[in-house]
Amino acid sequence: MNPLQELEAAQTRRAFLEKTTLGLGSIALADLLRADETKSRTRNSIGGFADLPHHQPKVKRVIYLFQSGGPSQHDLFDNKPLLKERFGQEVPKSIYPDERKTTMTSGQASFPVAPTSIRFARHGNSGIEFGETLPHLAKVVDDICVIKSMHGEAINHDPAATCFQTGSVIPGRPSIGSWVSYGLGSDNSDLPAYVALTSNGTGKTGQPLYDRLWGSGFLPGRFQGVKFRGQGDPILDLYDPSGLSRTQRRRMLDTIGKLNQTQASLYKDPTIKTRIAQYELAYRMQTSVPELIDYSVEPKHILDSYGPEVNKVGRYAYNCLLARRLAERGVRFIQLFHRGWDAHGGAPGNVRRQCKDTDQPTAALLSDLKQRGMLEDTLIVWGGEFGRTVYCQGKLTRTNYGRDHHPNCFTYWLAGGGVKAGFSYGQTDDYGVNVIENPVHVHDLQATILHLLGIDHERLTFKHQGRHYRLTDVHGKIVRDVLS
Repeated sequence: MNPLQELEAAQTRRAFLEKTTLGLGSIALADLLRADETKSRTRNSIGGFADLPHHQPKVKRVIYLFQSGGPSQHDLFDNKPLLKERFGQEVPKSIYPDERKTTMTSGQASFPVAPTSIRFARHGNSGIEFGETLPHLAKVVDDICVIKSMHGEAINHDPAATCFQTGSVIPGRPSIGSWVSYGLGSDNSDLPAYVALTSNGTGKTGQPLYDRLWGSGFLPGRFQGVKFRGQGDPILDLYDPSGLSRTQRRRMLDTIGKLNQTQASLYKDPTIKTRIAQYELAYRMQTSVPELIDYSVEPKHILDSYGPEVNKVGRYAYNCLLARRLAERGVRFIQLFHRGWDAHGGAPGNVRRQCKDTDQPTAALLSDLKQRGMLEDTLIVWGGEFGRTVYCQGKLTRTNYGRDHHPNCFTYWLAGGGVKAGFSYGQTDDYGVNVIENPVHVHDLQATILHLLGIDHERLTFKHQGRHYRLTDVHGKIVRDVLS
């Protein structure tokens, strides 16, 4: 039905006057005129659109390991051994022009080459090079597809991270997990379709992580990611207060539900139905989440594989095991946000600390999924908002240096269903400053993730303020060369 006709049919004179006399009439009317597109399309039994997936999906779920702060590709994946001969020499402006430097380093008198002090070696049958700080990931390198040619435009943390999560450097758009939840629905009615987990690196708090990074933007609120807390109970009010039985809780929710249904019938406000659905999900999570976070049922060898911090709530290792348990239970999109990769000074030491936190749990997650037969229908995505400069920020020595932000080229890796295993894609120049072969833009990565889930990124849209929006904006192409 036409949104205006639908509004006219739904509205009564009494309801309209009630809203306007409350002083919120214009706000409510604007919300109704926006018209949730879900009304005009049929949804299936799990809450996804009946016409999705658009094609046969290669994976059922995504685990996105977002490394906030900008991991240094020079010290982890993109080895440039010839730079050792150029130690301390100026990076030519023809390679790195002034306009691509941030204000944190643009005023430096010198921009000397800072070769990595971390040793590299080739691993596995694929012979892919990793820095020595990734010994556990090196053991599963033949399950990984390394993309060395990622690039973007944003040179500061927040807009760059926002672009990776929402497809735009400007806040307000839906996050990638919300788009997936909106399109495909959920395979488990007792848990959210989209869960966000956060952790802090050793000795560093890192860049702020705003809730909008897993928010639903202008999509209906029920599609936003649910953040599990990093301390105490993962969800507030998870357990009923002392003296309140489940029967009483159920009766309370039923009464509130009737009141909300009355309001929904009267005002036709879609946010009220979202609230009803969220109350019901919260009730079911009171049963499902305690079982989810009970690690006592895990075999000792599995716990040991994730490392010594696996039982510390809020640590990266804990979240990696939780991600596997969420994936087992049908959660569609799981994101781990790990802070602490920002290193304007002391880069080698910071890389070692972050890898100590993340290397073993990440490798264990891959191995754990694989031995359960789940890696073949799970997509793992690893990477941050940008890379780091080849030139030194601050004082340069053979063993210590700082690195500024660098969006021109950096490294991501994928693993799991639908992507080539033991494969390296893309190349950068001799300085590791610019992509020279097979560039992959942020929107290309997003288009590829959606494609593996069976979604055509150009067809999953939502009309907002007169325009049909999508995750990849007006850009993006599937990186078919990395698909198996």
